[in-house]
Amino acid sequence: LPILRWLPRYSRAWLPLDLLAGLAVGLTAVPQALAYAELAGLPLQYGLYSSFMGCFVYCLLGTAKDVTLGPTAIMSLLVSSYAFHQPVYAVLLAFLSGCIQLAMGLLRLGFLLDFISCPVIKGFTSAASITISFNQIKNILGLQGIPRQFFLQVYETLRRIGETRAGDAVLGLTCLAALAGLRAMKSRLPQAAPAEPLAVRISYLIVWVSATARNALVVLFAGLVAYSFQVMGSQPFRLTGSIPQGLPPLRPPRFSLAAPNGTIPFQSMVQDMGIGLAVVPLMGLLETIAIAKAFASQNGYRIDPDQELLALGVANVLGSFVSSYPITGSFGRSAVNAQSGVCTPAGGLVTGALVLLSLAYLTSLFYYIPKAALAAVIISAVVPMFDAGIFLTLWRVKKLDLLPLCVTFLLCFWEMQYGIVAGVLLSGILLLYSIARPPIEVSEGAVLLVQPGSSLHFPAVEHLRGSVCSRALAAASPPRSVILDCCHISSIDYTAVLGLAELLQELRRHGLSLAFCGLKDPVLQVLLAADLEGFQHFPTWEEAALCRGAEPGGSRAEPFTSTAEST
Repeated sequence: LPILRWLPRYSRAWLPLDLLAGLAVGLTAVPQALAYAELAGLPLQYGLYSSFMGCFVYCLLGTAKDVTLGPTAIMSLLVSSYAFHQPVYAVLLAFLSGCIQLAMGLLRLGFLLDFISCPVIKGFTSAASITISFNQIKNILGLQGIPRQFFLQVYETLRRIGETRAGDAVLGLTCLAALAGLRAMKSRLPQAAPAEPLAVRISYLIVWVSATARNALVVLFAGLVAYSFQVMGSQPFRLTGSIPQGLPPLRPPRFSLAAPNGTIPFQSMVQDMGIGLAVVPLMGLLETIAIAKAFASQNGYRIDPDQELLALGVANVLGSFVSSYPITGSFGRSAVNAQSGVCTPAGGLVTGALVLLSLAYLTSLFYYIPKAALAAVIISAVVPMFDAGIFLTLWRVKKLDLLPLCVTFLLCFWEMQYGIVAGVLLSGILLLYSIARPPIEVSEGAVLLVQPGSSLHFPAVEHLRGSVCSRALAAASPPRSVILDCCHISSIDYTAVLGLAELLQELRRHGLSLAFCGLKDPVLQVLLAADLEGFQHFPTWEEAALCRGAEPGGSRAEPFTSTAEST
């Protein structure tokens, strides 16, 4: 267990830093949990139910000291699409996603995430940032009955903007401004030196705590304002409402759902969730591992990606027994954790305990939290996810990568799953095209030198044959021989071997010979085992050229033939 690596050497000096980090993350996690449950279309208590189990599990199984698990904006958006605002579906989705993640970790299938390219990820997160932000505009303006489909949402919001509630709009915009100001303050806050006077260091600590716990402070301020209006007999805000008090019951997820026209069985629920059973666990894994790698690189330690898959899978499976919806790594809360000086994953124990205390004793106070304040918390969290610079960067670096980026970005406004699937497929097509059409350099002369730029696999062998034959056979004065420089070929498959055998025969029919040079050992062994008729190879192309008589009067190198080497 990863905990056994750091617990025996746990230092007393680490304890206050872990406690401080756990409290700072907890003060961020509680208001975000309420906001993300609203985004997921679930009762608000489910955000809190989803916020503590990951803290405890990751302390035992996680390999990154900075990462915190819990509900996030992107995962909540996906849950809203695949759980149909039904807690039973959301909890079952957490269980099934955890099982898939656990299986991937045990089978060491984390490499599959490498096939989701950076343009696809950036396109998805940028579109999600816009979608989530606009989804919360209705709460900022105090509008009700707005559809959740993005384009209908935009149309209805603009059509009904005249129905805006002044109280919600003023409070929501004030909260947004306060959150933006506190974020900017924290980014520009200089480090207080130990030699500074005590008053300066205390002032620094107050400002740092205020900026770090800005979500909790803004929600507390908004709740006090709403409570003051309630006492005065008026309420200009839409409130969160009652949240059941107490810890969630410990029970397995339900595998069927009672409906007015009968019971929905497990198979039908799985069919309803459809592609979500692939999208949700994969995006959860991707988000967690990306965050873990980022903070590990920043703080100089290593992580085990397969162990991270196991930790996330166990957290989701066990979380489903306490009514959690799918969770993943949170970049915002992990950043708070790192900036607070956390030393070990033990800081998560404090965060989890703070969430449990909130469930046990504070839920009655959440009644007065305005929805506009929670919407401001969500918008503040997701706006930094929009990366406008990636479009210009890809235009400068590689324009072709703009294709999966734009396809993913645009289709995600229709349906998230369509954008992700289309982006991954398009990236795969571009990858396969580069394999099927590798760059081939051809130098003409008495000897035709052909140099493929990458490994030779079956999609590329016809391209190679066509390039060689078109240059060797169509020339006005055909070369006497062809040399295939294989210095860049590190692997080859059986179909490619058959293609090379056919190329040898075709050139021989036209009176040309084909020699190989620069073969790496694995490739050479494959070609020798195939025992190609007329196969000859040389260490370098210069020796091959001398042997084929490219330089008259030059000494000839003795070729290695298949019959001489096959034994």
